Amino acid sequence: MKKQKEVIIISLGGSLIVPNKINTLFLKKFKTLILSEIKKGKRFILICGGGYTARAYQKTAKYLTKLNHTELDWLGIHCTLLNAQLIKTIFSGTAHKNIVENPTKKLRFKKLLIACGWKPGCSTDYDAVLLARTFKAKTIINLSNITKAYTKDPKKYKSAKPITKTTWKEFRKIIGDKWIPGANYPFDPVASKLAEKLKLKTVIMKGTNLKNLKNYLDNKKFIGTTIE
Repeated sequence: MKKQKEVIIISLGGSLIVPNKINTLFLKKFKTLILSEIKKGKRFILICGGGYTARAYQKTAKYLTKLNHTELDWLGIHCTLLNAQLIKTIFSGTAHKNIVENPTKKLRFKKLLIACGWKPGCSTDYDAVLLARTFKAKTIINLSNITKAYTKDPKKYKSAKPITKTTWKEFRKIIGDKWIPGANYPFDPVASKLAEKLKLKTVIMKGTNLKNLKNYLDNKKFIGTTIE
């Protein structure tokens, strides 16, 4: 029996799929890149975030009624499913017919698998880590709207410095341990804790820079933050 190649997990930020409206041009280029890499023999799991859509729904819901964290999380999770359905449809003919909603359940797929959020209490970053554990992946590529992670929030602190490489221990000192629905973390605190335990490597990079992503996939020099 032929051994299948290692799975590459890409956490596709919802802010890339729907910054404020569906980013058709980005999705077209992203599709071309992923299909070209699949032709080379690579296998991918793409897990979709909620992004702007999730935050817009959560903001409106909070304005109109009092909600707890679990209720807000469920809104976000359903938005990730909507985004995942879009991505699966875009990759029709290549992607597995089912969207993975439970990242702890293993299934066989040939080339491409699409996943969405699962349970309240964390983000799709955590689900990406669970997928890595389930499918024995060693690395997660986290595509978002930032070029690198910083020592502090660069929007609040002028002294914040970009990070090229760090350990999970140091990274977790920056982001803390608490998960807040709708918050913008370079990588979810709950996910970071498990990633450290599993000794996973996570690479954070700007998702719109697809040339940079290709460089990483081709083992060339790239711009981003590596945590391991």
